[in-house]
Amino acid sequence: MRTIAELNQHCGIPGIVSVVEGNGHLPKIRITSRAASGEIYLHGAHVTSWQPAGAKEVLFLSPHSLYQDGVAIRGGVPICFPWFGNKADDPQAPAHGFVRTKTWHLESVEHKRDTVTVRMFTESSKSTKKWWPSDFRLSYRASFGAELALEAIVTNTGDEPLSFEEALHAYYRVGDVTKASVAGLDGVQYLDKTDGFREKPQADEVVITGETDRVYLNTEGKLYLSDPVLQRRTMVIKENSRNTVVWNPWSEKAAAMKDLGAEVWKSMLCLEVANVGNNAVTLAPGEQHAMQARVKLG
Repeated sequence: MRTIAELNQHCGIPGIVSVVEGNGHLPKIRITSRAASGEIYLHGAHVTSWQPAGAKEVLFLSPHSLYQDGVAIRGGVPICFPWFGNKADDPQAPAHGFVRTKTWHLESVEHKRDTVTVRMFTESSKSTKKWWPSDFRLSYRASFGAELALEAIVTNTGDEPLSFEEALHAYYRVGDVTKASVAGLDGVQYLDKTDGFREKPQADEVVITGETDRVYLNTEGKLYLSDPVLQRRTMVIKENSRNTVVWNPWSEKAAAMKDLGAEVWKSMLCLEVANVGNNAVTLAPGEQHAMQARVKLG
């Protein structure tokens, strides 16, 4: 593993991109361009900040997040892979897979037309095969500019079919989640994880009135998060994603989470671009799959 100084020498761009020591002494890439500022950690390839020029921070990051090996950062955009939620055949396996708690390899940084693109990757190893026998390479591209563009690319590097679930588990900062709403899911069926995975229809916009944990089915359309308190609308554009997950833990569950806490749950709403459950992806040997999310204000 290269040192922070070596990473900065290899990928830093004077005045625009620097590799620095983040929380918990973990290396992170800090971006400041004319179009936006942002941050992404090598720990989990985890985007923790995106702030377009002239706007307030778009992503929520818990003030109680833990920054340590084997623990996911709470907030920003965690990457869930190769399963979502608990592993069906192994309750001891880490929730949402293992890549969000791994140190990724920094591949390259590029600055073009006021957009900074960071590329990282992780792949199968002895440590991953403790939990999952398959061979894979997962590449990630995060572009910070007037929009935030995220792309996860999975390649089956083995000689057997590869089946997996995936999600970009984005936490969005809101002024008050009870006053926010999400458009773009009207008429879509969803699985309600707070009610025994019962399938229900969505009517009109999504509003948060209690603990919310929903997996929307067979949806590929744009999402619109309206926030009257912060006076903005956030648009999420999905590609090669058949599921949308909407999550907020509400007060009681948030209070029980030591890396979140009772006082900040109103400031966040997760809108997750995903392929899970019946929409899990299967790749033949050598085949590749890319899932994308683009985030814009306005």
